[in-house]
Amino acid sequence: MLKQNILLFFRNIQKNKSTFFINIIGLSTGLACVLLIALWVRDELNVDKFHENHHRIYQVIEHLEFSDGVQTFVETSGPMAELLTEEMPEVEYATATIQPDWFGKHALSVGEKNLKAVGQLVGEDYFSIFSYGWLQGDRAQAMSDPNSIVLSKKLAMNLFNTTENIIGKMVEFEKDRQFRVSGIFEETPSNSTIQFDFALSSEASREASPWNSLHTWNSSGPQVYVLVKEGADVAALDAKVRMIRKNRNENTIRTATLVPYSEHYLHGTYENGKQVGGRIEYVRLFSIIACIILIIACINFMNLSTARASKRLKEIGVKKAVGAKRDAFVSQFLGESVLMAFMALTLAILLVALFLPRFNLIIGKQLTLDFDFGFSLIIVGVTVVAGLLAGSYPALYLSGFKAITVLRGKLNRSLGELWTRKGLVVVQFALSIILIVSVLVIYQQIEFTQSRNLGYERDNVVYFKLEGKVKDQLQTFMSEVKQLPGVKNASGTTHSMIGHNWSTGLNWEGKDPNDQISFQIVGVDFDFIETMGMKMKTGRGFSREFGADSTGIIFNETAIKAIGFEDPIGKAIGPRRIIGVIEDFHFKSLHDKVEPLFLVMMPDVVNKAMVRIEAGREKEAIAALQDFYGTFNPGFPFEFEFLDDNYKALYESEQRVATLSKYFAGMAILISCLGLFGLAIFTAERRRKEISIRKVLGQSATQVTVMLSSEFAKLVLVSILVALPLAYLLVKNWLSGFAYRIPLDIWYFLAAGLVALGIAMLTVGSQAIGAANRNPVEGLREE
Repeated sequence: MLKQNILLFFRNIQKNKSTFFINIIGLSTGLACVLLIALWVRDELNVDKFHENHHRIYQVIEHLEFSDGVQTFVETSGPMAELLTEEMPEVEYATATIQPDWFGKHALSVGEKNLKAVGQLVGEDYFSIFSYGWLQGDRAQAMSDPNSIVLSKKLAMNLFNTTENIIGKMVEFEKDRQFRVSGIFEETPSNSTIQFDFALSSEASREASPWNSLHTWNSSGPQVYVLVKEGADVAALDAKVRMIRKNRNENTIRTATLVPYSEHYLHGTYENGKQVGGRIEYVRLFSIIACIILIIACINFMNLSTARASKRLKEIGVKKAVGAKRDAFVSQFLGESVLMAFMALTLAILLVALFLPRFNLIIGKQLTLDFDFGFSLIIVGVTVVAGLLAGSYPALYLSGFKAITVLRGKLNRSLGELWTRKGLVVVQFALSIILIVSVLVIYQQIEFTQSRNLGYERDNVVYFKLEGKVKDQLQTFMSEVKQLPGVKNASGTTHSMIGHNWSTGLNWEGKDPNDQISFQIVGVDFDFIETMGMKMKTGRGFSREFGADSTGIIFNETAIKAIGFEDPIGKAIGPRRIIGVIEDFHFKSLHDKVEPLFLVMMPDVVNKAMVRIEAGREKEAIAALQDFYGTFNPGFPFEFEFLDDNYKALYESEQRVATLSKYFAGMAILISCLGLFGLAIFTAERRRKEISIRKVLGQSATQVTVMLSSEFAKLVLVSILVALPLAYLLVKNWLSGFAYRIPLDIWYFLAAGLVALGIAMLTVGSQAIGAANRNPVEGLREE
C-alpha cells in the first residue's frame, strides 16, 4: 500500500504541476525564512554561554533610587569583589573589571612597532571565572602580578609576529609603562558580549586616574562578576548582597543585586528597578514572524488541496468502494503533505546556503549553516509539524467524501468548506498586512531618530582619544588643531555625547533632604559649547575672559526644573555658581528622556577631543589632522570616529529589525500571493462554463474580469479590517519603548491596506483577464 500511495503521489504531481510548484515554492520559501530566523535565534540564545561555568557566573548590578524613580546600572564599586570573596562562603571567585567600552583603545608598543588595541582592567580571578580559550601561561596566576598583561593570539602575532616563547617579554603601554606578558588566549568568540584584545591587572590602576576609582566604595565604574560554588543557594547569597550597601551606609540610595551573567544580554532592560525585557523582545518578535510565515505557507497548501479535491474523486471513490477506511485516507494525505514538506526543506536549505552571506551582512553576525543534533531535531520537527499542519484540513476534508457521491462524479461543496477556504485567505492577508504596517512604522521611527534635532550639531564632527603628549599639552594641541585647513573649531570633553556618563548628586541652598536627584556630569574645556553647536538658554558659556572659569557650572533646562530655581544665574551649588543654562540636548538614545545634566570645566580630566570640520572639506581636514597628530604625538597611532556614525549605531538593533522585517514582510506577501494566484487559476477553471455563457449573453471581458476579481477583493478588504486594529496595538506597544516617538498617523495603516489590496489585485487580475478573454466556444465545447 505504501508503494502504491507513493506512486499515486508522484502521478498527482504530474497531473497538477501548477499546484505542485505553487505549493513547493511557498513551503520552501516559508521554511527558508524559518531556517534563517532559527539560525539567528540560536545564536542569540547562546550569547555568553560558551563559558564552561556560565550557569554559575553572576553579575552584580545596582538599583539607585532617585526622586523620579529607580535607575539600574551594571556598574558597582570595585571593593565589592574583594568583600564577596572574603565574606561570602557561597562565592568561589569574584573579580572587578573596567570593561572595554569604558577602558577603550590604548597604544601598545614593542620596539618600533606601535598599534592600538581594545583592553580592559581585570581582577586576579578574572580568567578563573571566564573560560576564554587559553593558549600559554598559567591561567590562574596570569593576573596575580600588577605588572602583567595578557594578550589575544591575534594581538600577540601583530606585536611579536609569533606566539611562541613570548611569555615574559615586555610590552610598552601608552609610551609610559612596561608590562610583562603572562598569558595568551584565543580570540574572544563572536557570541561574547565582552570583546577585548588584552587585559591588564586592576592592581596596576590603583594610582592611575581615572581608574583609581576602581578601588573606592563610592565609585560606580567597575563591573563585578562572581562565580558561585556548585550547589550554592543563590537566593540566599543575593539577599546578603542586597544588604551590603545598607550595612555600610543606612541612608544609601544604592542597592546591589545579582543577575545571571549569561542572561543579561537578552534580559538587560530595566524600568524603575524591574526587569522588563531587552533583546529577548527581538528574539520573540522574529520567532513570531517565523511562525506567521510558516502558517501563511501552510494555508496555501490547505487551500489549494481542498480546492482541487474534485481532481481526486475517482481515486477516493474506488478505494472506498473496495473497503478503504477513513484513517487510511488521513494517513495517506498527511503522509503526502509531510513528504512534500521535506521536499520543500531540501530546497529551503539550498536557498539558505545561497542567501546566508547577505543575511549575515544585515544582522552583523557570522552565522554558518551547521546542523548539530539539537538544531537538526528542531528543524526536522518544524518540517513535520508544517507538513501535518498543511495537510490536516485537506486530509480530513478529502477522507470524509462518501463513496457513492464521488463515484457519481458529483461533489457537493459545503458552505463550511467555502467559508473555511475564505477564512484562511483572510488570515493570510491579515498577517501580511500586520507585517507591512510594522515595517512602515519601524522605518519612520528610525528616520525620526536620525532627523530629530538633538540640541547639538552632530554632523561633521570627529572625535578621538586624548593621550600621550596631547593630554599633557592640551591647550597647545587644541590651538594648533584650530589652525588646520578645514577645521572650524575644537575642544575637549569627558563625554562621547552618546550613552551614560558619570553621575552624582548635588547640594544647594533650600534643597529638600528627601530629594535624591541624579545629575549627569560632563567635564569640558573651553569652546566645547561652540564646537558642538549648542545653544544657551540664559547666561553665558565658559570663557577665557573669566580666567580658568573653574568655579562656574552650567546646567541644562531639565536640571534647572528639577532643582526648582526660577532665576538660576548666580545661585550657589556647593562651591560653584551657576553661570548659564543650556538648552536641553540628547546625550543618550531617544529610548531615554533627557536627564538632568551639568557642565563644568575639567581641562585636566577631559579625555576626548571633539573637532568640527567644514562641510565638504572632510578628507582635507582629516588628512591634515592625521599628519599633525603623528608629528605632535609620535608613537601613538591616530584613530578617530565620526560622531554621526556612532549616533546611528545607537539604533543598530532597530535598523536591523527594520531591514529584516522588510524582507520577511515581502516574503509573507509573496507567499500569500502565490496562494491567491493558485486559487485564481482554479476559480477560472472551475467557472469556465459560467464565464463562456456570460460572454455569449453579452457580458464584456471587463465585466467578467471585475466579477472574478471582486470575490478576492472582498476577502482582502476583510483582511484589512481584521489586521489594522491588531497592527495598531502591536506597533503602539513597540513605540512605547521610545521616550520620543512618531505619532501613529492613519496613513501608515491606509498605505499598508492599499499595498496589500493592490498586490492581490495584480495577482488575481492577471488570471481574471486571461479567463475573460478566452473564446467562449472553447468553454462550451468541452461540455
